[in-house]
Amino acid sequence: MKKYITYSGLLILGFLLGWLLFGKSNNIENHEHHSEEQKHQMWTCSMHPSVMKPEPGDCPICGMDLIPITVNDEEEKAINPNQFTMTKNAMALADVETIVVGESQKEENNIVLSGLISENKDHTATQSAHFDGRIEKLYVTSLGQRVTKGQPIAEVYSPELITAQQELIIAAKTKKNQPLLYNAVRNKFKNWQIHTHQLDEIEKSGQVKTNLKIYAHVSGVITEISVDLGAHIMMGKPILKVSNLSTVWANFDVYENQLSLFKVGQEIDVTTNVIQGKTIKGKVDFIDPILDEQTRTVNLRVVLDNKNQLLKPGMFVEGMVENHIEISYQLQVPETAVLWTGKRSVVYIKSEKEAPVFELREVTLGSKMGNYYVILEGLEKGEEIVSKGTFTVDAAAQLQGKKSMMNHDSNSLEMHMNH
Repeated sequence: MKKYITYSGLLILGFLLGWLLFGKSNNIENHEHHSEEQKHQMWTCSMHPSVMKPEPGDCPICGMDLIPITVNDEEEKAINPNQFTMTKNAMALADVETIVVGESQKEENNIVLSGLISENKDHTATQSAHFDGRIEKLYVTSLGQRVTKGQPIAEVYSPELITAQQELIIAAKTKKNQPLLYNAVRNKFKNWQIHTHQLDEIEKSGQVKTNLKIYAHVSGVITEISVDLGAHIMMGKPILKVSNLSTVWANFDVYENQLSLFKVGQEIDVTTNVIQGKTIKGKVDFIDPILDEQTRTVNLRVVLDNKNQLLKPGMFVEGMVENHIEISYQLQVPETAVLWTGKRSVVYIKSEKEAPVFELREVTLGSKMGNYYVILEGLEKGEEIVSKGTFTVDAAAQLQGKKSMMNHDSNSLEMHMNH
């Protein structure tokens, strides 16, 4: 019996020594390995990449949860200098999603344009001065004021008109003997757009009027006033501009690569926030033959009915055109996949199928079809791109000193970050 007790004690003692020798060293090794991983683990804000912390928490600037970024030296050395990696954990926290680029789908072939309402210049009239003088009284004082044809708009003092009135009074007394002279004097006032009833009053009273009234030639809304009270007017110079807003223009900017999709007479659906839930039908009335070299766009004009006066010049509108042209050979990507800097458009390619390796790629955009952009250059069918969480991926590129949306040269950024 004592022999068995001795053997059992020796066995327990052996297990205890084995744990002390090997188990502790394994724990130390695991701890060291975990510590080595933590050395490469940093936490940053997806909206403020300049924030870097060695532990999780909230962004001190915006309060968002920090996302992890792990720098793996071996992986960094194995990939292309323009590529960078993200951890699967960081991708999951930022809700990064990718899609495989394929051919455009027919149901997405709606072209969306942004535009602005302006007055119909074909129905706009300029009231000009037909003689020299000085504005003594102004009846129209604000833009948007409505005027009707025959309504007085100003009173003018003019030495030239005073002299002509004196001639009219003399000619009126001798019109039976000299009718031609009388008619010539009356026609002079007619050329100056002086109303007949004012001339009749002068002839009847035999008194010269110091100031004569100017009347509106057309009805509409005042869109421009070119004179002030007391201002001197000259023959041919504009006094005000009147627009008939029963119809208005919707002006849209069309990119040069979209021009082949439009033609005069084409129907377009126009919507605005003022008339929610209602679409205004219009037709393309004019396509500017001259391209704006700075914006690379052409003005496309649509005439809209505005009898209810709901559309005001300066309002933003949106136009949508159904594209019936087959464009199955073109590639489309979601608008959430594209980052636009104003000068260039970029997307992020997932370079490897099994590993989270990304790379910046510049692309040339074509027409916008609903929530998708047509890609003219830069992508090929079958490539995988980031479709959601693009800003987070771009932030990771900036943190790792790689090419990003706002940075063309990765070397200069890397040197700055190392410093």
